[in-house]
Amino acid sequence: MAKILLIEDDQRIRELVCEHLASEGHSVSSEPTGMEGLQKATIDSPDLIVIDLGLPDLEGIDLLKMLRSVNDVPVLVLTAREEEDVVLAAFEGGADDYVVKPVSGPQLSARVNALLRRSDAGKNEKIVVGGLEILLGPRRASMNEVPLDLTTKEFDVLVYLASRTGTVVSKEELHSAVWKTPGGSEGRTIDVHISTLRKKLGEKADDEKGYLHTSIGAGVKLESPNG
Repeated sequence: MAKILLIEDDQRIRELVCEHLASEGHSVSSEPTGMEGLQKATIDSPDLIVIDLGLPDLEGIDLLKMLRSVNDVPVLVLTAREEEDVVLAAFEGGADDYVVKPVSGPQLSARVNALLRRSDAGKNEKIVVGGLEILLGPRRASMNEVPLDLTTKEFDVLVYLASRTGTVVSKEELHSAVWKTPGGSEGRTIDVHISTLRKKLGEKADDEKGYLHTSIGAGVKLESPNG
């Protein structure tokens, strides 16, 4: 049984979703506004959050970013909005999945259960590359046992590269995987994040003994300086 928080202003939809998820054995609570939902998420520490984007007090994308600043649990967007720019903005803001209303009960359950399984599987996972240690569940990273102060996207970039140690990853692939957007729209985003990661790892761009290595025209790879 999982603890699920639903943030939805439509009372009928709120009741239907809560009733359905409760029938699946989950403990479900709900709030009708973004600020009430944010407060509930901070206090109750749910296992999964389902949010609508059309809330009366906050833009849904803004709420997503606020939730991500206080909580790393999976977030499922359940909304009537299907414009591509909104979908992309939601993933950029931290959504883990996006479902357009109306949705059937079985499909909603499948999406919820997939996110919960993914979350459970990652709670105890750890990636170690030389002195770099990444704990996937609590989303923490350290270098030689010294904690690294990383933003959400910096952490995601580091995880993606560390899980492919020694492999050159193209900027297009990295951007598509972390930002959930098609390749070709990466601009300088990847360069900026790699630069800040280098600084936080205590490296310089030309550091041959560092962890991050850029191959001009090919991409970037992460590997242990000690081989």
